[in-house]
Amino acid sequence: MRTELFNYPLPPELIAQEPLPERDSSRLMVVERRSGSITHRRFSDLPRLLAPGDCLVVNSSRVFPGRIHARKETGGAVELLLLERVSGGTWSVLVGGARLRPGVRLSFPRSRVSAEVVESIEGRATVRFEAPGGEAKTIDEMIFACGTVPLPPYIKEGPADMERYQTVYSDREISAAAPTAGLHFTLRLMEEVKAAGITVASLELAVGLDTFLPVREEEVEDHGIHQEWFSVDERCAGMLYDARERGGRVVAVGTTVVRALETVAGPGGRVTPGSGRTGLFITPGYRFRAVDAMITNFHFPRSTLLMLVCAFGGRPLVMDAYRAAVGERYRFYSFGDAMLVR
Repeated sequence: MRTELFNYPLPPELIAQEPLPERDSSRLMVVERRSGSITHRRFSDLPRLLAPGDCLVVNSSRVFPGRIHARKETGGAVELLLLERVSGGTWSVLVGGARLRPGVRLSFPRSRVSAEVVESIEGRATVRFEAPGGEAKTIDEMIFACGTVPLPPYIKEGPADMERYQTVYSDREISAAAPTAGLHFTLRLMEEVKAAGITVASLELAVGLDTFLPVREEEVEDHGIHQEWFSVDERCAGMLYDARERGGRVVAVGTTVVRALETVAGPGGRVTPGSGRTGLFITPGYRFRAVDAMITNFHFPRSTLLMLVCAFGGRPLVMDAYRAAVGERYRFYSFGDAMLVR
């Protein structure tokens, strides 16, 4: 399948640079898979677009402060963008500001923690942090004290309040990027959803920065998708089973939730508890088992996320929806508007 099938022209001015004053005031495009209709609503309308008995599933992961400034022994400045913990105090990172070779030592402002570069290739590195006495807790304290929350590269400045890049229901700080479909929810809207007879289940998926990268291969099948850690616990699985038993739909908030649920869904669609790393690459032709509807933001051209949405809604309809979004001047990407595909 040609990657170019998932390309579309996007005027740069439609890339949202900051969130709206109110989270749930964003626009919501409603895409009906059966009829092919496309309508335009507000995100605050969501409780009236779902049905009593449905189960909304969110990714409760929180973005950790993974952008850290360091210095080499020569004095050169280095910026590290922590991607994922490999083990203990060892992290996979993106490197900015200087080339790093294996063996290079790094220091951090106002901290006794140091680090050594273990591996380095093409702007990425594996870095082992070290604390006096080998205290892992001290390393984590340094990261959270010295680091800042990273924003996607297409956002030039970002909001004054960085909590706007976290969901209102975020919990553990395990993600390198926000599960952006959830940024539209307010606490008030969550209560309205529950008052409408819709249950809310949560899972965890550690969002990686590779989620922003376009597919560069000419054929989709030649692309190797990134892997992400996830966890679906017994409570979440039980809530989904109960929803299906009473005739409700499973509504995934974001592509991260879709990947996690489809990874642990059985042939009959039943979700079982599980955790680990998922490298599930969902493209058109995939047969969905766990998810009946999904909420998602508008994604990069040629991205694996757009391919997933096309697999769920049908490529012709979803690409028509994207063209309509451009024509209607929707806001795109992390701080942009949303789409409900059902």
